[in-house]
Amino acid sequence: MSIKQARHQASRTLAAHAIEDAPLEAELLLMHLLGIDRAHLYVRLEDEFLPHEEQALDQLIDRRLSHEPLAYIIGHREFFGQDFYVAPGVLIPRAESELLVEEALDYVESHFPDKTHRSKRDEKVEKSGKELPTEHKSPAVEKYEKIAEIGTGSGAIAISLALRLPRATVYATDVSPRALEIARVNCEKHGVQDRVQLLEGDLLTPLPEPVDIIIANLPYIRDEEIAELSAEIRMYEPVVALAGGRDGLHRIRQLLVDAPQKLRPGGIVLIEIGPTQGEVLTSWARGLFPAARIALAHDLSGRARVLRVVLTRH
Repeated sequence: MSIKQARHQASRTLAAHAIEDAPLEAELLLMHLLGIDRAHLYVRLEDEFLPHEEQALDQLIDRRLSHEPLAYIIGHREFFGQDFYVAPGVLIPRAESELLVEEALDYVESHFPDKTHRSKRDEKVEKSGKELPTEHKSPAVEKYEKIAEIGTGSGAIAISLALRLPRATVYATDVSPRALEIARVNCEKHGVQDRVQLLEGDLLTPLPEPVDIIIANLPYIRDEEIAELSAEIRMYEPVVALAGGRDGLHRIRQLLVDAPQKLRPGGIVLIEIGPTQGEVLTSWARGLFPAARIALAHDLSGRARVLRVVLTRH
């Protein structure tokens, strides 16, 4: 049997069991098994697929047919253009959460345009055309963004921001030691272990200082809806990261109530929500923060996916 024939057979088996994107998943399983990327897979399509490789592929397919998520089987998932290690114990990063990263980057671009603050005295002297002695000049104060991701899981969101904001301070909290172990692996993989501080604890409690951005993908599924989730999610992904209480908003409300104590003036809270939760959560947040600027960010399908709360400066 050739690798090409093995790919076809695997795809047909997966499709027969109603696995979506069966051809793609078959390729990913083969790439994982052979330890090669897609380019090398296509180069090697006519190579012989050895008997022990057939057996190993059958075992991988059996795991997938038992509803184990593909990302757990192959041990990684792409998010925001980067590859992240994932394993049981953390939610698998999903494309809809990339909107959180985009919203945070937009905020940074608009609120930290030059990253530097100069004293009013220096500005007046500059306008007058005079020159102060160097020893009398006010030193430039660097103003770099401080970001906290709450419930970091694999660390995909925090690391994606750290990669694009190299001078930012990034805190990543999680109540799960297992999740922080996985996040640590990803920090080292992407070379940001010195800039992403992993903190164990519930919600905002571990943060050592106020930040400019609080970003979170907290549980937002109603408890009664857990049984309706796909087998891949229900059987394998951590329920604690999914179940948000009777209305799905319990943990989100907790975060919002505590946010003012951990947010710098003019800071922003960005929270992923379910598509049907926007109206009720916006109304509740406006009651909590009547002076805040509150809005919803929508995905490409037009569904509300992110609650955006900007606290006014005092």
